[in-house]
Amino acid sequence: MNHQARMRWRCRRGMLELDIVLQRFIDKHYARLDEHQHEQLETLLSLPDHDLWDMIIGNSDAPDKALKPLLKLLQQS
Repeated sequence: MNHQARMRWRCRRGMLELDIVLQRFIDKHYARLDEHQHEQLETLLSLPDHDLWDMIIGNSDAPDKALKPLLKLLQQS
């Protein structure tokens, strides 16, 4: 299993809305991300579903300002 396929599997969550956004993100942006952004995505995926969803929809801020550009991509997905 390649890295992108593994990440696609990791993006399967308990919230349907989050599943949809994350799968679209993987399809549209994953191949163009650099290694640092891959690590940032891993960090975001380690968060609980509701915390991550609140960040994506703009109800809360990222725990680290360095994650904001990646969150912006997620919000566009």
